[in-house]
Amino acid sequence: MSTQDTTTPKLIELLDLSGDPEARTDEDIFVGHTPPQARNRVFGGQVLGQAVVAASKTIAEERPIHSMHGYFLRAGDASLPITFGVQRLRDGRSFSARRVHAYQNGVPILSMIASFQAHSEGVDHQDAMPEGLPDPESLPTTAELIGNLDHPVAKEYAFDRPFDIRYISEPLFLKGPASRPATNAVWMKTNSAMPDDDAMHRAALAYASDYTLLEPVLRRHGLTWITPGMSVASLDHAMWWHRPFRVDEWLLYVQESPSASGARGLATGRIFNRAGELVATVAQEGMIRLPLDED
Repeated sequence: MSTQDTTTPKLIELLDLSGDPEARTDEDIFVGHTPPQARNRVFGGQVLGQAVVAASKTIAEERPIHSMHGYFLRAGDASLPITFGVQRLRDGRSFSARRVHAYQNGVPILSMIASFQAHSEGVDHQDAMPEGLPDPESLPTTAELIGNLDHPVAKEYAFDRPFDIRYISEPLFLKGPASRPATNAVWMKTNSAMPDDDAMHRAALAYASDYTLLEPVLRRHGLTWITPGMSVASLDHAMWWHRPFRVDEWLLYVQESPSASGARGLATGRIFNRAGELVATVAQEGMIRLPLDED
């Protein structure tokens, strides 16, 4: 692991939840923390990744997570620890199910159900990876795009995120898109090597899957992340892991939005490795409220 990169070790520490055996009811209890950041609101992907880790700690290693469905119920406070309560719903011959609640101040900020499966043989097909896209090495880093801006959020995006995200689509950081297709595409990987721990890689991918998923909705309507008065929040998140992968190797994340209405936008994403294998599928609905929207 590179000694110059401090972001990936922080991601590993963030996903390495501690247990609290003294605080158990009918749940297994784990505690997660948020690293210092520019805003006081917890990044939704962090809570997803930590919830996946918490659930995975109650499952045998040979049963990796294959799907999860979660609802963001409240904004998380970055100054407070997050308590994760895992309820063991079922352990069958091939599948296990867990319910995870993430708590702050005694109330849930995330509610998630996850399913785990022992390896099984069966039918196999997938969507094809898009062709003709530029290689990640040919694209600018986020630091090269906005690292010169004297703003704490821009500095955090450019230098403190544990993932190297490189835009194939036109970035939406500062200006509206020249065209408005309801699509988006990025390459992404961690800034340095991750441990050989499949559960950690799956949790880290859940973390990263929340970074750019609502951008197809923004692009379709000519919006940027700094559109005055705009309010954006993830409402729910679903994810399916299909095939083995590593998050410290380049992954292609292609996204689209089939619908937006009622101050909500729906986006879906497919994640491929460089060999063209579809490794995960994601869906999310987010609130996107503009100043002209009614309460």
